[in-house]
Amino acid sequence: MTAPAVDRQPVLYLSHGAPPLADDETWTGQLAAWSTDLPKPQQILVVSAHWEAAPLTVGATETVPLTYDFWGFPQHYYDVTYAAPGAPELAESVAKLVAKPGRPVYQDPNRGLDHGAYVPLVEMFPEADIPVLQVSMPTLDPRELFELGRTLAPLRDEGTLIIGSGFTTHNLSEAVFGDVTGKAPQWGREFDAWARETVGAGDIDAVLDFMDKAPAAARAHPRTEHFAPLFVSLGAASEGGSPAGDSVIDGFWYGMAKRSFQFG
Repeated sequence: MTAPAVDRQPVLYLSHGAPPLADDETWTGQLAAWSTDLPKPQQILVVSAHWEAAPLTVGATETVPLTYDFWGFPQHYYDVTYAAPGAPELAESVAKLVAKPGRPVYQDPNRGLDHGAYVPLVEMFPEADIPVLQVSMPTLDPRELFELGRTLAPLRDEGTLIIGSGFTTHNLSEAVFGDVTGKAPQWGREFDAWARETVGAGDIDAVLDFMDKAPAAARAHPRTEHFAPLFVSLGAASEGGSPAGDSVIDGFWYGMAKRSFQFG
């Protein structure tokens, strides 16, 4: 019996927001509208800025409590749940693609989805009926993450939506807290405009060399973990598809660029 056809999935890079994202009706509406235009995935693979572990590690493959990797927020943010099914078969596929002699793939069976994964998924796929797997970033090196994305690209043909979850600018020391209307600093606007143009053109070399090529890069990303998931997304999009990204969400939140891209 022939297996049913599976839609080839696009690849996303999204700015995921902190837990208070759920209070921003503009942003939640943008995420919800985005998901309605996507082919429904068979499963979702998330690379979040909030999980760095080497070698590459896969998270829980069954439903476990979320990882509330933040502190100092009101209690209702810790009451959020997202009981998506686990994705053990996807974890096996990831391991087969990534593991090599001397390069194992680890598993952390107790690590639930962190807020880089569940905060946007609650808005995009609120039914929590799609299996989700989170994997760690084993490095912050742009080219190594790009190659990781290329390695994971075949999963798209199995109905896997690959999501890199970060933030297009991320400098909490200069965030404009209390203002969700978009009064971003000039350096943030310059970096965001560069990202829109460069990612939109599919200029992979420039994006991977962003610390030297982008305006105010060190100020936009004093540490690069929130831009790093984009490199995985670019790699996954470059195999059998266009690395040029369509900007789906733009604007600023607490002065940080929430620009998000879709590839394919």
